[in-house]
Amino acid sequence: MAKKTSIRYEQRLPEAPLRVNGNAVSLRRLLLILIDNAVKYSPRNGEVSVVLSANNGSAVTEIRDNGIGISTSDLPHIFERFDRADSSRSRESGGTVLGLSITKWIAEAHQSGISVASRVGEGSVFRVQIPLLKDGR
Repeated sequence: MAKKTSIRYEQRLPEAPLRVNGNAVSLRRLLLILIDNAVKYSPRNGEVSVVLSANNGSAVTEIRDNGIGISTSDLPHIFERFDRADSSRSRESGGTVLGLSITKWIAEAHQSGISVASRVGEGSVFRVQIPLLKDGR
C-alpha cells in the first residue's frame, strides 16, 4: 500500500511472538484497516510506522502516521458508523466510512481496547491493546 504513494513504512516487532486469544482473520482486518487509513491520509513521501510490543499483560500495537490528523471535536465520533470526521476525507480517498467502526467492533469482540491520539496537520496514533494469553510472554 505504502509503495504506491511513496510512503516510508516501518515496522518494529518483538523477537519472540506474542500470543493472544483471537480470530486471526478479524485481527488482521483490524490492523489492515488502520494501516490503510494511515497510508491513505498521509502526505506523499510521508511516514507510517507500526510497532508491536508487550506491556502490562497486553499485546500493544501502535500505528502512527504524519498525515492530516483529526480535530479534537471529531475525535470522540470517529469510531461511530458512517462518521467521516473531516470533509477532506471524502470518497476520492476510497472506503465506505465503516472502517473505524469495524475496528472498534473487532477490538471489543476480543475484549480489547482501541484508542487514538491525533493533532490536525501532525498525524495520528492508533493504539490497540489485546490481552496476552497467560503464556503469551
